[in-house]
Amino acid sequence: MKSPIELAIAHMRERYSEPLSLVDIARSAMLSRFHFSRVFRNATGVSPGRFLSAVRIYEAKRMLASTSLTVTDISLAVGYNSLGSFTNRFTESVGLSPTRFRRLWQGEVRARPESLPSPESAPPESALPESALPESAPEGAVAGRVELPSRYAAASVYLGAFATPIVQGRPSASIIVRAWPGRPTAYRLTGIPAGEWYIRAVAVADSADPEPYTGRSVLVAGQGSVMVTPGTASPKVLTLRPRRPTDLPILYAVPDLESVGAWDERVPDPARPAPGPRPRRRDQGPGRTDLAPAAANWPAERPSPAGPR
Repeated sequence: MKSPIELAIAHMRERYSEPLSLVDIARSAMLSRFHFSRVFRNATGVSPGRFLSAVRIYEAKRMLASTSLTVTDISLAVGYNSLGSFTNRFTESVGLSPTRFRRLWQGEVRARPESLPSPESAPPESALPESALPESAPEGAVAGRVELPSRYAAASVYLGAFATPIVQGRPSASIIVRAWPGRPTAYRLTGIPAGEWYIRAVAVADSADPEPYTGRSVLVAGQGSVMVTPGTASPKVLTLRPRRPTDLPILYAVPDLESVGAWDERVPDPARPAPGPRPRRRDQGPGRTDLAPAAANWPAERPSPAGPR
């Protein structure tokens, strides 16, 4: 049986094109408006209105990647009455305009991939605990480990420091690392301004299942926030897991981890020989709308014009 929060999120995903009010969403969860707002924020980290706004942008990404609808039609389909408002919100959240996102997804535009560190360049584990930065450093850092469950064989992991709990807008720092089960991978995000930041991870993992056509899995990690102090490295351990129904949609166009995945020779696993290319499943399509290549950087989030009244 679904929880009240899962019922509310399912309602949003089914009726995102409608002008849903907070009362409408709370009624789907069979809770009072005030009690629902409190428990929803506790469960997801954001208000119902911000979650609904994220669902709308996520669905717009999906339509841009998988349909021939015009940008105007898509903006109306996801609940926006103004094309300008939709375009601004989409661009700020995803990092690309709707038109550029579609062209990129269709392969007409190639964004410059983010550099992928080699195992030798990864920070040593001794640097993880609150290690000091140069005293003159005006910014701080976050350092920690990425842990991959044993049922996965390997994963390419994108980590970023975001201004909100939602993976949206330009991260203040980001990196891609390679993770293997049973061997926590060290990471270090530097140049982060002082203040509260949300460290989030998105990964594409290879299954440990020996079947050759087993699909790859999208994993996430990140809970709560971390306070960054100039001149120090704040600790943060991230344990990857499958997505849950209550997880926030991934809006930012993170680098296509499929293109730097298990078969990339720049990040070899010394304990495992590199296999040959994996055939793409017939139903896999061109890729994942939440794992498109990164491109332009844009301002932080603004309130959505189409959120609950």
